[in-house]
Amino acid sequence: MNHFLCVEGDPESHFYLLLDTMTEADLLEPKQHKPSSGDVCSEQTREDVFDNTYKEKEGPKPRKIIVWRNVILMTLLHLGAVYGFILLPSASALTLLWSVLCFFVSALGITAGAHRLWSHRAYKASLPLRIFLGFANSMAFQNDIFEWARDHRVHHKYSETDADPHNAKRGFFFAHIGWLLVRKHPDVIEKGSKLELRDLLSDKVVMFQRRHYKMSVLLVCFFIPMFVPWYLWGESLWVAYFIPVLLRYTVSLNATWLVNSAAHMWGNKPYDQNISPRENKFVTFSAIGEGFHNYHHTFPYDYATSEFGCKLNLTTCFIDLMCFLGLAKDCKRVSREMVLARVQRTGDGSHRSG
Repeated sequence: MNHFLCVEGDPESHFYLLLDTMTEADLLEPKQHKPSSGDVCSEQTREDVFDNTYKEKEGPKPRKIIVWRNVILMTLLHLGAVYGFILLPSASALTLLWSVLCFFVSALGITAGAHRLWSHRAYKASLPLRIFLGFANSMAFQNDIFEWARDHRVHHKYSETDADPHNAKRGFFFAHIGWLLVRKHPDVIEKGSKLELRDLLSDKVVMFQRRHYKMSVLLVCFFIPMFVPWYLWGESLWVAYFIPVLLRYTVSLNATWLVNSAAHMWGNKPYDQNISPRENKFVTFSAIGEGFHNYHHTFPYDYATSEFGCKLNLTTCFIDLMCFLGLAKDCKRVSREMVLARVQRTGDGSHRSG
């Protein structure tokens, strides 16, 4: 597996709109570092690096415009998930295992796909792997890859400002789910329209999924998770709809949202105490490796999003497996020396070696 050693950078997280709706710029001019393989890590444009030239507009903030359709649908979704939780004792063991598998696959569509591959270009994936991750991303139903990656790059570039889609300074509820229930701040739309997105526009998997997104979501987020347990082992359609579909989908949504909310509010800051994102073990577990958030905002291009490799990081384990199978390569990694230098320079003193 090829690992690139790249120059130090900055900021983080994700996102999307369900239906409607670091703080230094060390990486602005990425330098080139030759790894042991002789390859060169050189990206002329990095849209996931914090822009400290952005200034919020003075004066009163734009009034919030509630998207009532989203409020109603999100409420119904969570009520359906609560009912699915009540139904858990009536589900077969195979149905429960299937639900966990669907959760893991859909999570990879976000973590290994929309986040680390397409938002941050932290590694390269073969066509079969990109197709699988596109499929998994549709199962996650958190907006298509193009929109998710665009909004995530805006989030990193303007983290914790009015141009951040889920600005954590507006409170836990807004960062977690509230940002999906109101219209975007005008600065989010403006800055998102100015990003350089040619890599996404030229990716045939990304564009195919974008063209056929609604149909793919109906198929892989709703129909397949419900149909498989009903057809293969005789689970009732009622249980198959409320557990592998609604409960699984709602849990996966909230696991992702916790990266934007909890991981920006609770935890330590061993790499950069000057930014909001933190290391949060609960989020690391629930979001299969995405809770090393202070590290990720400090080094957004590192494919592992952590200095500890596969430890508590199922997404990194998956990418490493894909590299072993020859389906991924050129994983970008921060050197140990660079991590320790950053810890000494800007960390809060809580760093541990493992």
